[in-house]
Amino acid sequence: MSAKGGLRFLTLVKPFMAFLPDVEQPTRKIPFREKVMWTAITLFIFLVCCQIPLYGIKSSESSDPFYWSRVILASNRGTLMELGIGPIVTSGLVMQLLAGAKIIEVDQGIKEDRALFSGVQKLFGFIITIGQGSAYVFSGMYGDVRDLGAGNALLIVIQLAFAGIIVLVLDELLQKGYGLGSGISLFIATNICETIVWKALSPTTINIGRGTEFEGALIALAHLLITKTDKVRALKEAFYRQNLPNVTNLLATVLVFMIVIYFQGFRVNIPVKNLRQRGSAGSYPIKLFYTSNIPIILQTALVSNLYFLSQLLYKRFSRNIFVNLLGVWQEAGRGSGQSIPVGGLAYYISPPYNFAEIASDPIHAIVYLVFILTTCALFSKTWIEVSGSSSRDVAKQLQSQQMTIPGHRQQDMKKTLDRYIPTAAAFGGLCIGALSVFADFMGAIGSGTGILLAVTIIYQYFEIFTKEKAELGSIFF
Repeated sequence: MSAKGGLRFLTLVKPFMAFLPDVEQPTRKIPFREKVMWTAITLFIFLVCCQIPLYGIKSSESSDPFYWSRVILASNRGTLMELGIGPIVTSGLVMQLLAGAKIIEVDQGIKEDRALFSGVQKLFGFIITIGQGSAYVFSGMYGDVRDLGAGNALLIVIQLAFAGIIVLVLDELLQKGYGLGSGISLFIATNICETIVWKALSPTTINIGRGTEFEGALIALAHLLITKTDKVRALKEAFYRQNLPNVTNLLATVLVFMIVIYFQGFRVNIPVKNLRQRGSAGSYPIKLFYTSNIPIILQTALVSNLYFLSQLLYKRFSRNIFVNLLGVWQEAGRGSGQSIPVGGLAYYISPPYNFAEIASDPIHAIVYLVFILTTCALFSKTWIEVSGSSSRDVAKQLQSQQMTIPGHRQQDMKKTLDRYIPTAAAFGGLCIGALSVFADFMGAIGSGTGILLAVTIIYQYFEIFTKEKAELGSIFF
């Protein structure tokens, strides 16, 4: 499609721009303390929305299509944050891929194009929110539609749409520079860390046939050591108990945290110098995780939407052969209200959670491993092309700043960067995928994907704090 045709497509959004929520760019430099304040306010609003139940629902005990990815999508069942960041991430994924495939021509160097492209993402995200909310209601997730009534059904969709707008505005508020990082990253990290802390320290008691037990791994460890006379048996049960968080899961989580932080330090520093100022030299760092956690976020969005579609179709057309190829689902336990994939594509791209499952079905483990590694590597490589971080884009940025690589002409910088950036993107995505699979196989709390996201996001915030402290002398100014 020609640039003209691409711009004409973006222009279709212009009539809607006045109705789309928008946060103005700050007209002044926001002090660090003010950024921290806005970040805290954003997080507070999100957490409050996670606790406000949807009005009008009759039941939320039916099978949960987002059960597998709720922690990662920062969503909470039966509340305003039912859909979490799912619609925004899906919208961004689709639009970036369309732009990367040149189906939509966008010149990120033109301010109007950037604004229109952002508008398209918002509009598409809003449409996805309404679509998913409607699918939730009419598939019976909140009770039979006839019991809900037309008024309640419409009210639930409106509530979910309003919550989607809140998430959109909060994310844009931080990304425009009023806060730290992005709303999406903040919500994901908070949700995952909350899950880990709860699984470690939860005082909730559960009885699954072995007597009353504490849900939290550390609380259970202390309880077993105090109440049981055989301390060796107590330790064995605390470390290896099934169907509840155990100390081994907790140690695996800590191990994955440490491994990811270690790999964060891997980088190649390419020396650069200023053509205008003699003696002015520096370096351009290319990290191993060049695209950070983007590959795993995109992969999660893809899988969560496939699970969502597969469960909805299986609930209605369970005897259709094509629906069964997409996924076969069954309830995880009597009265649990959760479905797990037991066949079809959905089963083979779901993680086996322990070595016993791997041993019983090695083909499942191999297909899952290949799927994760391939999608993460491909998403990472595609992302650098559509996000303005490819070798060509970096070379242009350096040239515009009158920077060059010593021993190379400015025109040859792209060739030099081509030796590093595409490799770092693909191999970094591959490593992200491998670490995610490793964490899943080890039984880390919050899933391998969740741990990776939490660590990379926390590390990004650490770098932001360090940068602000270096610029201002103290984190309190």
